[in-house]
Amino acid sequence: MFSQDSSRRRFLRAALGVPASITLGALFAETDSTVAAAAGMTQKSYPDDRPNATLRLDAVDHGPIIQHGSGPAQCDYLGAREAICFRSGNTYYLHYDGAGPTGWRACLAVSHDLRHWELKGPVLDLGEPGSDDAGTASSPWTVFDGKWWHIFYVGCRTTTAAPNRIPAVPYFTLAAKSLHPNGPWTKQKDVVPFHTKPGTYYADTASPGQIVEQGDEYLMFFSAAAFTDESKKHLLRTLSIARTKNLDGEWTIDAEPALPPEQQIENSALYFEPSNQTWFLFTNHIGLDEGGEYTESIWVYWSQDLNHWNPEQRAVVLDQTNCKWSKRCIGMPSVVQVGRRLALFYDASTTRSGNMGRDVGMAWLDLPLKVPGDKTLGSFKSVFARSYNPYFFTAYAIAVGFYLKLFATIKAR
Repeated sequence: MFSQDSSRRRFLRAALGVPASITLGALFAETDSTVAAAAGMTQKSYPDDRPNATLRLDAVDHGPIIQHGSGPAQCDYLGAREAICFRSGNTYYLHYDGAGPTGWRACLAVSHDLRHWELKGPVLDLGEPGSDDAGTASSPWTVFDGKWWHIFYVGCRTTTAAPNRIPAVPYFTLAAKSLHPNGPWTKQKDVVPFHTKPGTYYADTASPGQIVEQGDEYLMFFSAAAFTDESKKHLLRTLSIARTKNLDGEWTIDAEPALPPEQQIENSALYFEPSNQTWFLFTNHIGLDEGGEYTESIWVYWSQDLNHWNPEQRAVVLDQTNCKWSKRCIGMPSVVQVGRRLALFYDASTTRSGNMGRDVGMAWLDLPLKVPGDKTLGSFKSVFARSYNPYFFTAYAIAVGFYLKLFATIKAR
């Protein structure tokens, strides 16, 4: 007895006049991978079944802009990563983590055109032994209150052994300020914006992210993480929101994260698209393969409400599909609008060296940003991919077959 699908295929074959030697699958590329590609989708699975992103919002990669080992006094000779860029006036300020002789410290690069960069070296010193930034003083996010420039940076107490000195969890959020965007920065040792808290989703990481002003308060999209077992082998990572009305004071952390910890994401960068009144939240997805966990790709989530995010509304922006120079890792995004384009900064490596040996890269997205899946698609593949169901496909195929036969009849006359 034939299945309904088999009967539909015979009907389509007759309507289109397709010979039995040609399969409909070959004619219409009726496979999941082709459908996904046609719709701007991607398919990937992980050994632990963590969520993947099937949609794409592809950036166009420019390639490396700062190579490790270029900074003064060997400040980044082991790696340059965690690129966080902002603009003030006609100058772009890019902080990045330089892995140098004493550890990972925030370094500064400045540019007027995003092509030529002047590397200034470290802007933060490590703290005293035992302090919350004894292991690292890195990854600073900057906000201006009209008079003071504030940075909120990552601190930790311990690292792996020299020479790499990779910062070890727990990660904290610490503060410094300056009257100028390029420093010098004065640490605010009496200010504790927020801290890790045992028994919460941010028990082992509460590190800073992008800050936006909303009404009479500031919202920071910070990285949160907690181990799920006593052996501390399984870490769940996500983003959450901390709030304050005073950048020199304490922040209040939301009771629940902005996105489920099972998403396995960290670090944040925000862009608001006026044309569709949508916020785009760029973040770093943590992948998993036979070599373990690693910073795999840049994802984006979208919402018209900063306080509410749907975990199903996500897409891949940058991975090895469109970043060819990366051999495995792609790390931490930040974004800056440049005319009618959005510059995306990230880090990657030309080797499979993991946390070390990374360089800073840049990619581009055209503005205005469109929500993935909302664009009008013109090709047959795209129409088929977006509208794929048996009834639509049957009607579409019959229409195509009819007009092909009609054209052939007219031409024969």
